Amino acid sequence: MDLILKACLGAAVVVILAALAKTRNYYIAGLVPLFPTFALIAHYIVGKGRSLDDLKSTIVFGMWSIIPYFVYLAALYLLVDRLRLEAALALAALAWLVAATVLVSLWVKLH
Repeated sequence: MDLILKACLGAAVVVILAALAKTRNYYIAGLVPLFPTFALIAHYIVGKGRSLDDLKSTIVFGMWSIIPYFVYLAALYLLVDRLRLEAALALAALAWLVAATVLVSLWVKLH
């Protein structure tokens, strides 16, 4: 039942994104993915199953995780004029993956 709820939340986000993309306020679709749907789920799971210190560590790591998302957005912004949309999205996702890998590596090394 828990997985069904999570899947429904994800589907609801996709429907909201599709609906917003068709409105005159289409740019708000860029804000919806930043609603902490999955962060709420993750923080609840960590908060219920681990210590308060572990939850706080998860929260701080989440703050740092904004960096890979910014790298993705910056890469996409620069690439979307130069490449087909699909290629720009793929390379921006790859940039996110590289930045996330660096972040995790540094986090493990420093904590």
